[in-house]
Amino acid sequence: MFKQIRPEAINDNAFQMIGKEGMLLSACTSHLDDEGKIVTGRPNTMTVSWGGVGVLWNKPVATVYVRPSRYTKEILDQTDTFSLSLLPEKYKQALTYCGTHSGRDGDKFGPAKLDLEYYNGTPWIRQGRLILICRKLYAQAFDPYSFVDEKVLKQNYKKDDFHTMYIGEIIRVNEDKR
Repeated sequence: MFKQIRPEAINDNAFQMIGKEGMLLSACTSHLDDEGKIVTGRPNTMTVSWGGVGVLWNKPVATVYVRPSRYTKEILDQTDTFSLSLLPEKYKQALTYCGTHSGRDGDKFGPAKLDLEYYNGTPWIRQGRLILICRKLYAQAFDPYSFVDEKVLKQNYKKDDFHTMYIGEIIRVNEDKR
């Protein structure tokens, strides 16, 4: 059973949650039909293990980083919202699957045995134990000339495939209290 909580009430350790456990970033395009109903496009999800949560511009925010080769990036660039779903340990295989298969090739949710829900057109994973629904505030590709530490640049971007940083205002948090 999901309970809505304030972003400030999240008790998880961000380093553990993002860096160790991993999350699924989900998004899809959407538009309003002639009757004002939200119509969604095909959703996609990907595993993310680089990111952060905090406060920026006096708002609770989540930050994620997506490489240009990822299909989810194409969708993120066309939409205003995304979700982050933190999955319990028993879904480690689903995280692995979603991080190693492309949504360009077809549906990831069925093979990963994940179920989708929507909040105002934003997809999120029902199996998640903590769900962050985010409204995109900012997006920018990393600039190779802005790296102060040359070692970080050389270790992470041998193919010049610089991540785009997405900052989203956390507009809703659902926590599964089971």
